[in-house]
Amino acid sequence: MAGLRPATARRYTPARELKPFKILKKWLTKLTKTYVSPAVPAQALALPKLSRKSNLPVPEPMGIWDSHYGCPKCFYIRLSTYDIYRDVFVTLHSNTSPAMNSEKIFNKALSRLPLTFKEAMWLYSEVPVSTLFRLADTIRRNTMDDPNVVTWQIDRNVNITNVCISGCKFCNFHCRIGSPDAYITTLEEYIPKIEETIRLGGDQLLLQGGLHPKLGIEFYEELFRSLKSRFPQIKLHALGAPEVYHIARISHISVTEALQRLRDAGLASLPGAGAEILCDDVRRRISPGKPTVAQWCEVIHEAHQMNMPTSATMMYGHVETPAQRIEHLMLIRDLQAKCPTGNYGFTAFIPWIFCSTGTALEKEGVRSHFSPLEYLRIIAISRIVLNNIRNIQASWLTVGKDTAQIALHCGANDFGSIMIEENVVSSAGAHNSFDANGIQKAIREAGFTPQLRDQLYRKRELPGI
Repeated sequence: MAGLRPATARRYTPARELKPFKILKKWLTKLTKTYVSPAVPAQALALPKLSRKSNLPVPEPMGIWDSHYGCPKCFYIRLSTYDIYRDVFVTLHSNTSPAMNSEKIFNKALSRLPLTFKEAMWLYSEVPVSTLFRLADTIRRNTMDDPNVVTWQIDRNVNITNVCISGCKFCNFHCRIGSPDAYITTLEEYIPKIEETIRLGGDQLLLQGGLHPKLGIEFYEELFRSLKSRFPQIKLHALGAPEVYHIARISHISVTEALQRLRDAGLASLPGAGAEILCDDVRRRISPGKPTVAQWCEVIHEAHQMNMPTSATMMYGHVETPAQRIEHLMLIRDLQAKCPTGNYGFTAFIPWIFCSTGTALEKEGVRSHFSPLEYLRIIAISRIVLNNIRNIQASWLTVGKDTAQIALHCGANDFGSIMIEENVVSSAGAHNSFDANGIQKAIREAGFTPQLRDQLYRKRELPGI
């Protein structure tokens, strides 16, 4: 199989060297309970039942290669029978597939009932992609008012500051206070950026920065009030949960008070930034100075209680495992379930791949390996697991136009924003771009009707530009 590379972390001893019969039988029993990729004929792993008197040929493991997303439990193994070689994809995530009732799980997903972890993991790791994509697309069509419409947005991402103490190893954008590259964007610098955004039909400013050690609640109150007084029509979609928690901490106030004061100053909604993977083991590895999972969830929960809309994200493809991706989705789903009825909660979920170019993680040997198929699986499982989040966004910025277009047939219903300006993800190697005409053309090419929207997914008319 082309593209396989020798594994360094794991290998299997050839069957002929497994002298004790019990070891050989245990190994083959374990192997036959694993999942065979749909790309490989089912008979490729049709191993004979063994007995002490059996003279049937035994497929011999000749070598092992790790999988395209680097999970230690997923790999390709080369088998040989009568010198005929087969490369077979297997996974050891779960040996429960024979007991899984696929029809029950599919019906549960179509009925928008919450799946268990085992059910979600089985769908993600063991169901053929054609089935997974068809299930996700069916759910999308059943969820949307008009399944032929794909929404998009015009906004601008302006960075308040590039000073940050979180120490994220996946970020090239941040710097320490006192660095010659450090800055805080001035009000005079905001004005032409917002004026251009309005001319291009935008209605929103996405404001993010970092965990600046000296910018407390008063700074953000003054900034938001100044921007809203000059541009009252612009919505402020600003500050991820880590930033809000940090502002509350250094200002010696509660998260609830911080959110209330920020909203009174003009904050409209919170982006889902800073989620990465909601697992503290992963966060300690990739962003040691950021708030914990519990602290991230506290900010989101309080925002939902006061009916402040938020979005949710996931950055995958670094040090996390497939199981941790599913755990992340289920935590997002459970947070949404706690949102009071009638409140906005999470308006959308946006997964994107880690871009490693020039990052500290890359220097540690963690490099991004983009697989369109893996991204599409994540889009699909997001649509299926997140039964209480209406909108799934395709991240064209990190995966490119072609993959994002296919994602619209795998569960996604939104194409995101044209992003008039973006500095963080692009600093790590994401260089895709769209204008208003380009994003609409891409949506039409995928077979859908483009519809401009605002942050709450309400329809907007495209202004004359």
